[in-house]
Amino acid sequence: MEGTSTVPDPAVPPTPPVPLAALLAREDLGLRQIAGPVDPSAVVHGAHTSEMADPYPYLLGGELLLTAGVHIPEGAGPDAYFDAYVSRIVAAGGAALGFGVAPVHETVPRALVAACDAYGLPLIEVPPGTTFSGVARAVWQLMAQARHAELRRVTEAQQSLAAAASRPDPVPSVLRQLAQRVGGWAALYGPDGAEVAAAGGRPGARPVREALAGLAGIVRPTATGPATSRPAPTPASATDTVAGLHLAAYALGAGHGFVLGVAAPRRDPEDHTIASVAAVLLSLLTGEQQSGSGAARSSALVRVLLGAPAEDVAPLLGGERWMVVHARSDTLAAVDPVAASALGAALGSSLVDVAPDVVRVLLPAEREPAPQPGWTLGVSAVAGPAQWTDADVQAGRALARARATRAALVRYGARPALADLVPEADADAHARALLAPLAPALTETLRTWLSLHGSWDRTAVALDVHRNTVRQRIAKCAALLELDLDDPDVRMELWFALRRP
Repeated sequence: MEGTSTVPDPAVPPTPPVPLAALLAREDLGLRQIAGPVDPSAVVHGAHTSEMADPYPYLLGGELLLTAGVHIPEGAGPDAYFDAYVSRIVAAGGAALGFGVAPVHETVPRALVAACDAYGLPLIEVPPGTTFSGVARAVWQLMAQARHAELRRVTEAQQSLAAAASRPDPVPSVLRQLAQRVGGWAALYGPDGAEVAAAGGRPGARPVREALAGLAGIVRPTATGPATSRPAPTPASATDTVAGLHLAAYALGAGHGFVLGVAAPRRDPEDHTIASVAAVLLSLLTGEQQSGSGAARSSALVRVLLGAPAEDVAPLLGGERWMVVHARSDTLAAVDPVAASALGAALGSSLVDVAPDVVRVLLPAEREPAPQPGWTLGVSAVAGPAQWTDADVQAGRALARARATRAALVRYGARPALADLVPEADADAHARALLAPLAPALTETLRTWLSLHGSWDRTAVALDVHRNTVRQRIAKCAALLELDLDDPDVRMELWFALRRP
């Protein structure tokens, strides 16, 4: 492993460094490098003026040291003096030396040029018309511009990550945005260490992938021993550098063992900030958003499996009045559990069931379901636990109507009607007798067709069948019932019967 620390050097100011090349490119300064290595990656962390013969005690490191050569003694051996002078600047971590021409010296001393070449210290000639204060001001201006660019980059990344988290596929979207923003690869590891999702350019070198998975194992919470389930203390993040790539792993805060891994060609402070924002969002998306404790829900499940009635179990889940929501994704062919959990969290419940073609959410009645981007929702009427089965059917019908009418959310209508004036037993008997000739598929087709005012196309969409299939089924219904389905009175009577549970 080439490195494991991201702790900033306390001797370096917490401001973005300025590329030396950017300072030399300022035409208003007229600076010119005349000695030392030409390194495009060379940076300065500030500008400092000193006429001390030994500036070592006053340098933090990373400075552009400016001098007019007032400290150079007359009659001293120039080679020995400048050799000692430059070596002390290099030992203090100076980034470059700026020598002002005039009024003390007409030219830069040749011995100074030779010493800078020997010690690898960039030597900058400052022309007579350029003041040291002007150079220092230019350095701070470039630093301010770099800091503004950093803040803008982080702000834009935060906005794009937040927008990604609101998509129907939030986890893959957040990973894609993160990989794009850091110019690398991002992966979500599950509690078992397996890669759940990833985005960006996957590292080709196997040691890189293994090292990143290893970092994920370092930050993943582990038990302290077989006698306890309390997690042992683990670091929140870990870093490494392998094959020129900077690796980082972040433990997600929900405490369920999910870890974010990032591999990127650089490790700037803003990259760490952007990855931390993504880690917070992924913590929310993978966390357990719940209305009651996990232990209470576990207890409720056990009681249901052991035969307890739903009305006895419901208080453990946090309420007695509920709604059922059926949801279908507008963009995802198959909804993954993480996307379904994110939908449940957005609606305000962690009681989510993922079926092949629909996501079902059991929602407390005090929650007000709202349309969700990328989803089509059907919402049941408010019901007690004893009516959960009926509410599930209602939500399915509301979803079918929402898809047929291209509405984002449709609620099941459960207001009192004329049907309430008929005794329930008589209404049920009449419905069974009237609809007895119809098979379940025909009954559902007739119910959907009538709810959509006889529209062939919208019924076909709602049932996921061809419009000709709808026509054939409705014609068969009319033949079996021996009724004219174009008659409004007949339709009304059939609708009355079809609305019976």
